[in-house]
Amino acid sequence: MASDLHPALRASNVTKFRNRKMQLESEPANPESTPSSASESFYAHALDRIRRFMFVLWMFLSATAWLRFGWRVAVGFFIGCAVAYLNFHWLKGVVTELADHITQTGKRQSGKGVVIRFLLRYFLMALGAYAILSVSPASLYGLLTGLFLPVAAIACEAAYETFATLVRDT
Repeated sequence: MASDLHPALRASNVTKFRNRKMQLESEPANPESTPSSASESFYAHALDRIRRFMFVLWMFLSATAWLRFGWRVAVGFFIGCAVAYLNFHWLKGVVTELADHITQTGKRQSGKGVVIRFLLRYFLMALGAYAILSVSPASLYGLLTGLFLPVAAIACEAAYETFATLVRDT
């Protein structure tokens, strides 16, 4: 019966794997191969910084759009940024929940909930676009531009990380 098993699943190979795993866990980590705790902490807070960049850009660019293009475009931009921020928050939550569920149970989560939430986000965006288009077509340009808020925030985060790395290395 044991000879019918795939070679990787035989008891002797599983025992060898467990022994090697325990040996690796008991060995001290190579300090050159593990990133420093300061670096880990820096990159662990990237999502928080991206959220802050999104909020600051949202407020600053909404005010700029008001001054430059008028209130209709600014309102559309403000709503587009709100939808983009909410979408970013929901996406982070779904990914975190899915990862926690998979790591805790070892099973795949049902795809129905993920797909429904995914489609709900786009349905809300389409509903907002329709409402804005029916009120003021000029606001639709602002809405569509506001949806790019996460892209701008991620670009700011990339610039910040580059700056921090250059400062740290000098």
